[in-house]
Amino acid sequence: MTTTTMRASELPLPTIGRGKVRDIYAVGEDRVLLLTTDRISAFDVVMAETIPMKGAVLTQISAYWFRKLAGTVPHHMISADADEIIREVPALKAHRADVIGRAMLCRRTTVFPIECVIRGYISGSAWKEYAASGTLAGEKLAAGLVESAKLEPAIFSPATKAETGHDENITIATMRKVVGDNVAAQLEKMTRTVYALGEKATREQGIIIADTKFEFGRDKDGRIILIDEVMTPDSSRFWAVDAYKPGQPQPSFDKQPLRDYLDAERRAGRWNGDAPAPPLPASVVDATSKRYLEAYRRVTGHELKI
Repeated sequence: MTTTTMRASELPLPTIGRGKVRDIYAVGEDRVLLLTTDRISAFDVVMAETIPMKGAVLTQISAYWFRKLAGTVPHHMISADADEIIREVPALKAHRADVIGRAMLCRRTTVFPIECVIRGYISGSAWKEYAASGTLAGEKLAAGLVESAKLEPAIFSPATKAETGHDENITIATMRKVVGDNVAAQLEKMTRTVYALGEKATREQGIIIADTKFEFGRDKDGRIILIDEVMTPDSSRFWAVDAYKPGQPQPSFDKQPLRDYLDAERRAGRWNGDAPAPPLPASVVDATSKRYLEAYRRVTGHELKI
């Protein structure tokens, strides 16, 4: 297993964009290469340090889910295998070390400007709003919920996609105005289908997917398909089944060690919450890397080998 980390990639392909975590390249007119770096962000600030194996964990968990979804929900993945990708894109032959484990060749789509969030449990920003006003995106929820309570049925809670800063929770009515009634209904149905499959599968592996978000796009044939990442520690809140206790926050299999460190730095007055973030101790980097690798093992049932 490689321990080399990558902060940014430079591949011999046209660059479409660079997000907080992913570098996106064009492959002809109808395909893209998503390369997941080891960058990590918290509280909307990208850290200077990288997290070993994080990019491979996110790519390969998504690939695991895309394979499981075959025949259930159409998606954009063509391959996440480095050798297959290089056969399809020979220009990458000299860059195998850069793409192995962390790259995914995908169908290109026109992306809907909506984050399709689904919440099986109330936590995070949803809990903060509910605790303050009894609502989610301004809509009333049942009275008497406690933090981390299970929501039955799960709540579809769309959000706007923000290039910078926080996504903003919106109502389904607002979503319909953005994408139309028919598309909104399809996106909600597909979101619920993927979440139901994932929630059942991970529970059997000892993980609760408390909430997660999906993105969808329309391909060149007009189909709505699932894109981006799927049920990873970056897009989801993963909790341990055997540690779940409603009425309080839950420990999660993601960047919790990083958040805890940054929270402590803020409380101590050493960080104001803006970029740049304080330097990360090696112990925080190592703990975060181990948390991601454990999430991969728990979700897939296997150790990550690339």
